[in-house]
Amino acid sequence: MTGARDLAGLVKLSHSVFALPFALLALLTATAGRPSLSLLALVVGAVVAARTAAMAYNRFADRAIDAANPRTAGREIPRGAVAPATALALVVAAGAAFLACCALLSPLCLWLGGPTLLWLLAYSHVKRFSALCHLWLGVALGIAPVAAWVAADGAFGPRLWAPTVLGLAVAVWVAGFDVLYACQDEDFDRAHGLRSLPARLGARGAMHVARGLHAAAFAGFVAFGRMAPLGPGWLLGLAAAAALLVWQHRLLRPGDLRRIDMAFFTANGIIAILLLAAGCLDLYVLAPLQSS
Repeated sequence: MTGARDLAGLVKLSHSVFALPFALLALLTATAGRPSLSLLALVVGAVVAARTAAMAYNRFADRAIDAANPRTAGREIPRGAVAPATALALVVAAGAAFLACCALLSPLCLWLGGPTLLWLLAYSHVKRFSALCHLWLGVALGIAPVAAWVAADGAFGPRLWAPTVLGLAVAVWVAGFDVLYACQDEDFDRAHGLRSLPARLGARGAMHVARGLHAAAFAGFVAFGRMAPLGPGWLLGLAAAAALLVWQHRLLRPGDLRRIDMAFFTANGIIAILLLAAGCLDLYVLAPLQSS
């Protein structure tokens, strides 16, 4: 019988740290730090449900690839802890929950929810035909802050430029660290016809691309802070984020990926949490002090 721990492992719940903080940052900025509890709950529910559907479908779609790859053969479906049908049922349930959250937010959110879900699910197939799969994944996560802002405003308008810039920054940030993570499978992807960037350019070339993507991400984070606008707290968060971006690239070398987990999960998870905390510092502490 499939347990809750196996399902949580299947969808990597801990990886919600990459998208959820930016959705919350956008929501809090859009509402000047005062979203209603119902809006907050629905946005969190939508992000978690969408991500659960996408991850469960990814594991379902990649089950044969995962079984053939020694690095991923121990995942839940290849080792038999979760049946493919159970994973597919989770996709349907989480997808329905996501659309239900969208419907409760607004008709506009429901209208946008379907295409968004299709984009998230389609990611699982992109690596089979394009090295742009990393950017596709980045856009999938970059949608979150834009969607949260739309949920707060209930309409499209000039205020949407700021979260769009944040969403683009998140997209290239995620694409950058996904390129680094994919360096582990360079040989496997090349041998099996999977079109990851490391398989196409080699680890050294892919790491150069990742550095460029992260430089662009940092520029986007800076621009968002000016457009929002955020203040000194955001500047502190940017300084820490810059240090962590540099650090993760110094951890890795072509042929030496021993510290990939530290570079992929630890550094980037901290970046997301720090930037959310920096935004909250401005919204809840520094801005009230300046206005008093």
